[in-house]
Amino acid sequence: MPLSPHHVLMPAFVTLSGRSVRLEPLSLAVVDDLVIAASEDRSTYAFTRVPTGRDDMVSYVEAAMAEQAEGRSMPFAIRWLLTDRVVGATRLMHLEYWQGPMPWPPGAKGVVGEVPSVADIGYTWLGASAQGTGVNRESKLLMLSLAFETWQVHRITLKADVRNERSRAAIEALGAHLDGVRRADSRGSDDTVRDTAYYSILRSEWPMVRERLLARLGLVEAA
Repeated sequence: MPLSPHHVLMPAFVTLSGRSVRLEPLSLAVVDDLVIAASEDRSTYAFTRVPTGRDDMVSYVEAAMAEQAEGRSMPFAIRWLLTDRVVGATRLMHLEYWQGPMPWPPGAKGVVGEVPSVADIGYTWLGASAQGTGVNRESKLLMLSLAFETWQVHRITLKADVRNERSRAAIEALGAHLDGVRRADSRGSDDTVRDTAYYSILRSEWPMVRERLLARLGLVEAA
């Protein structure tokens, strides 16, 4: 019996290393560290779902790993090198593969390819002590670099609850384009009906976004 295409061609999982951040494959080995990070000031998670307690965190990690095994997601634990602690999580997700024949019937999942064509960045959260430190910004740089420079994706999508001014400001500071607001998009983290702001970065825009990120991280002189 031939192997499933999911296990033949799925993107190779990698560790992404930067100056102050290392993105490591999300696994059950870091559950306890994630629980500690998530137990810091939880008032900062007003519009973000973050697991509470060890059982919830185990379920969260297992679900993320199951998506990764299908080639649909690449979840990471965020290690802050300054403290050598895992301080949160993020992922490249909704990976789509436009190579090969179109799936049929419409809406069916296509064959997983070796290189995604488009992706989202999402499910990002950080413990309170790592917020506002540049950890999130460098994490975005590492994932965007992988997506645009290694995978050569056409588009990265980023989303935020329309009420989440902090997350929207961080996305807009990247230079991402606001595509619009989808009304009544999903259930919000506070159990309300959430409107979602959709942003995108195209491959042609990546050099500008990259230079802006490097400048804000102090890795190059700002123009």
